[in-house]
Amino acid sequence: MIFDRIKPLDAILANAERKGLKRELGAFQLVMLGIGAIIGTGIFVLTAEAAQKAGPGMMASFVIAGFVCGVTALCYAELASMVPVSGSAYTYSYAVLGETVAWMVGWALILEYAIAASAVCVGWSKYAVGLIESVLGIDLPSTLTAGLFDGGVINLPAVFIGVLVTLMLVRGTRESAMLNAALVVVKLLALVMFIMLTLPVIDDRNFRPFAPLGTPGIIGAAASIFFAYVGFDAVSTAAEETRNPQRNLPIGLFGALFVCTVFYLLVAAGAIGAYGVPPVLSSQGQALAPGSAALAARCSELGQSAGLPLACSGEALAHVLRAIGHTGAGNLLGLAVFIALPSVILTMVFGQTRIFFVMSRDGLLPNALSQVHPRFGTPHVVTMVTGAGVVLGAAFFPVGRLADISNSGTLFAFLVVSIAVMLLRRRDPTRHRPFRTPLVWLIGPLSAAGCIVLFIYLPFAAQMVFPIWAALGLAIYFLYSRRRSQMAPDTQVP
Repeated sequence: MIFDRIKPLDAILANAERKGLKRELGAFQLVMLGIGAIIGTGIFVLTAEAAQKAGPGMMASFVIAGFVCGVTALCYAELASMVPVSGSAYTYSYAVLGETVAWMVGWALILEYAIAASAVCVGWSKYAVGLIESVLGIDLPSTLTAGLFDGGVINLPAVFIGVLVTLMLVRGTRESAMLNAALVVVKLLALVMFIMLTLPVIDDRNFRPFAPLGTPGIIGAAASIFFAYVGFDAVSTAAEETRNPQRNLPIGLFGALFVCTVFYLLVAAGAIGAYGVPPVLSSQGQALAPGSAALAARCSELGQSAGLPLACSGEALAHVLRAIGHTGAGNLLGLAVFIALPSVILTMVFGQTRIFFVMSRDGLLPNALSQVHPRFGTPHVVTMVTGAGVVLGAAFFPVGRLADISNSGTLFAFLVVSIAVMLLRRRDPTRHRPFRTPLVWLIGPLSAAGCIVLFIYLPFAAQMVFPIWAALGLAIYFLYSRRRSQMAPDTQVP
């Protein structure tokens, strides 16, 4: 039952042609879409968490996380070029491992896209509130700027940005991609400024000791900042709206990942070398867990000063610039993040809607979700439903450990893709592959092993969320989706 109902690739492609979306995205737009999803909360916020877990060793953490994403991208590229339709890992799983696994992958991707989008909405809200209070001198009440489970009642700025992005996506894919490209440029300029101001003042003494908390700290940091790379796979969710997808999808995947990896390493080197990133220790000399009450208390003891450890800052890169004497540049970087973070929300919501769209088209979700707007050519119903879910999460919940929870679902989906590309090589070796994963019997196992290792090093709470979420998804599948699937024996494909 688990591996039954494998949907033939030819049927997937034929169904996409009958109920397809408009193909209007090129290679450049895909690269910008990927960069828009990747560069965001991870590098601007989670750098502080990486510093607390690994110290200067976070340089190696970025390399490890980037390597795992790189080998996974090679697997994604082969499958995406063969099956250029919406759905990403969900669609690939359906064609190789069957409907049950495909449902679980689609269900897991909610953790990657929707929850991550909610988290970024809350992050944007914090920057917005900070700018209003510092520039305009207006003290906003916490009851309206923090969620019910974050010390307030409702986070109205987070609701605002979530609604705005949703309306943009309803309006049209091309217009959304154009806005995304402009916001990506803002983020890249902010990072270029940071690199130019920090690299000239690097002190190599700040890199010693390189791994103050040992190898477990480096791998643990890689498991957390894996979130900083997540998003490159959002390119594959746009396959059905891409011109010449066999050529442009691999360019979009690898182009986005390469650009972001280079920026991350330069930014990490600048932060470490110019300022130093020693982990914050307790009064007894023990390392404190990121996001813990003990760390917050210790940071409060250290006070708000220019020399405050990076792990105590909520705006890590801006804090570095201010600490080394570039206060104006630090404020400017904070403004750039405020302007550009919506591009991350846009891409995450975009990816989630396209996965729901295909699941609806397959009968696993209500058919109304796959309706396409007659004027805009976008899946407007599923976009509004997804946007409502993202806004609901952003309105009432804190950022907290959402990055780790998001990673748990993402790593599962990436693991399935790694296995699927190898199985399909065995099952259908003669099928045309516009892009072939090189050394697939080495790359595939490396990708799968990397996903498993990073999951093992996630915090225990994040590890436990996934099996609970998976159990809920299976209950919905067997109670509702399985008998309504187009692959059910008594269901006629429309």
